[in-house]
Amino acid sequence: MTTTQSPDVSGSTRTMIGYARISTGEQDAGGQIRELEEAGCSTVYVDQASGTKTSRPELDRMIEYLRPGDTVAVCRLDRLGRSLPHLIEMIQMLGERGVEFRSLSESIDTATSAGRLVFHIAASFAQFERDIISERTKAGLAQAAARGRRPGRPAVMTAEKIEAAESMQASGMSPAAIAAALGVSRTTIRRTLGKSVSR
Repeated sequence: MTTTQSPDVSGSTRTMIGYARISTGEQDAGGQIRELEEAGCSTVYVDQASGTKTSRPELDRMIEYLRPGDTVAVCRLDRLGRSLPHLIEMIQMLGERGVEFRSLSESIDTATSAGRLVFHIAASFAQFERDIISERTKAGLAQAAARGRRPGRPAVMTAEKIEAAESMQASGMSPAAIAAALGVSRTTIRRTLGKSVSR
């Protein structure tokens, strides 16, 4: 939903547009709306969605409305981004469109040199976090490979089960019986023994 206040299209070079979000359990966005309007927002777009929800129709409407020179304002950073990387992605997208960003609680304003510095520091920490996660993942995969393990789910058919299946097959047991005995599917037995499973 959007507040009924009309956008300022009088030619101002820096129209401030507010965005508010309440979670599905909250009932009233009035506090955020008042705070944004008092800060100078001509229009406030409001979504009711959880922080992790991807679909935010009013956010999409606001982005379509924005023009170069506008500023998007929020009461708190967590109202806009689902996570730090997502928040940074959103602010970068706004910047590429010539739109500034302002967070009232955190006193961040990308139109100022101090605000841009804070944003770049946050972006650097987010990238650092992504790099650390990537390095740990690669190290874990390398260690698993060194131990002869492959990433992914553990194999259903271990060496012991394969040997048992081959012995059962040699004794004349049907593939269906072998599958039941080993607690696996007939497809697994077919793949392991190279035989078609008969009913």
